[in-house]
Amino acid sequence: MMIWGENMLKAKIIVKNPSGLHLRPAGLLCKEAMKFKSQITFSIGDSIANAKSVLSVLGACVKCGDAIELVCEGEDETQAMEHIRTVIENGLTE
Repeated sequence: MMIWGENMLKAKIIVKNPSGLHLRPAGLLCKEAMKFKSQITFSIGDSIANAKSVLSVLGACVKCGDAIELVCEGEDETQAMEHIRTVIENGLTE
């Protein structure tokens, strides 16, 4: 479900990777996020991670089955949301 906030998009996504967001999928997520000008972050619990930073993604300690809230804000936020959401939902090639 996508929610439009003030100048941003939000979506709840379940991470399906068997190993969660470890180094390889975190790197892929960052590579895909860097294609967009928008700010792309996600939250899990009390943590907020920058999807364009491998260290930030790894620091969020996302495991298989965890629900994250993806947030895209900027000039290409709609395209960023659709693309990043699809990449995560497809298991980040795992």
